[in-house]
Amino acid sequence: MLRRTPLFEEHRRLGARLVPFAGWELPLQFSSIPEEHIAVRQAVGIFDISHMGEVVASGEAAARFLNFVLTNDVTRLAPGHGQYTLLCNPRGGILDDLYVFRLSEEVFLLVVNAARTESDVQWLRDKAAAFAPPESLMVTDASHNYAAVAIQGPRSAEVMDRCIQAAAVSGARVERPSALRKNQIAGFPFGHEGVLVSRTGYTGEDGFEVLGMDAPIVSLWRAVLEQGRALGLCPCGLGARDTLRLEMGYPLYGQDLDETTTPWEAGLGRFVAMNKGDFIGREALQTQRAQGWSRQSVAFRMLGRTPPPRTGYPIWVDGTAAGRVTSGTQSPSLGVGIGLGYVPTPAAQPGRRIEIEIRGGRHPAEIVERPIYRRPDRPALAA
Repeated sequence: MLRRTPLFEEHRRLGARLVPFAGWELPLQFSSIPEEHIAVRQAVGIFDISHMGEVVASGEAAARFLNFVLTNDVTRLAPGHGQYTLLCNPRGGILDDLYVFRLSEEVFLLVVNAARTESDVQWLRDKAAAFAPPESLMVTDASHNYAAVAIQGPRSAEVMDRCIQAAAVSGARVERPSALRKNQIAGFPFGHEGVLVSRTGYTGEDGFEVLGMDAPIVSLWRAVLEQGRALGLCPCGLGARDTLRLEMGYPLYGQDLDETTTPWEAGLGRFVAMNKGDFIGREALQTQRAQGWSRQSVAFRMLGRTPPPRTGYPIWVDGTAAGRVTSGTQSPSLGVGIGLGYVPTPAAQPGRRIEIEIRGGRHPAEIVERPIYRRPDRPALAA
């Protein structure tokens, strides 16, 4: 039985095409994937992300515990700040990629992938039980407490300020949502319960994520649609989310990342704080960094008019099938096929020509730096 988010009836009322995803029934698209994609690149879009998991780690040992189980350094986070990080096994394989936010000195919120929520919670609870007594450390699956939406695009801050007009009461103490800096989080009054607003994004554009109980999130969804209508806002589904993140070269867990892939291989080494002390997977990652690794994730762009690359298609290097596409699509912004995949490490150089096997034929492509799509006029968001 597929689960439904609190926004399910809103999606159905808007005529969304609904599909199964990670055990949920979610919108693939409302109008068309290219239309929704371009709305986010040029104006603003709103996504239902209520399927994501939320885990709370709290107590005086919470910071030390998270620094032991995650790859990034949570001690660098002041209350109201967050960071992208990885959960690894002892072999250095990626169990999940996630965001961790410090809500207060002893309370942290982890936003994890929907398909990994149950396994992440069990992993964290098992490790917590061996790390500290329950009076010092609690790991709570809070997913049932939260619905969530993402508002993304160059006009997202304008929409957020129209919909949430009070100053923050927790986290980063700002006067309005648009005053949040990249990777900050704050609690704002909205409705009777209030909401948490973060500023991260999975699209490469400026963007906000809003978490709260069902009623305020449904109210916010309606308010954003109303306030954003004149700005070119579109409700967006999983299809546009995928094309947008692929243009940025962002990985998707289960396709580009898994338990057999290390951060070095995935190109995510900048989110591993090797100098912070011991953490799960550190020894294996240290060994691999010293010895090297045989494969590397790369971004690529098709050359000329070709069918779009898809997950699982072979990648040919120097006439040999040497890797595979992990994510691929037709880029609405560029008008060509793009993707991510793994190739032998010596071949993982921008400018290197490769071939993608599509329906039995081989088509030329080029390894490129990330992001694949770059817009010169995109304003920089303060770090």
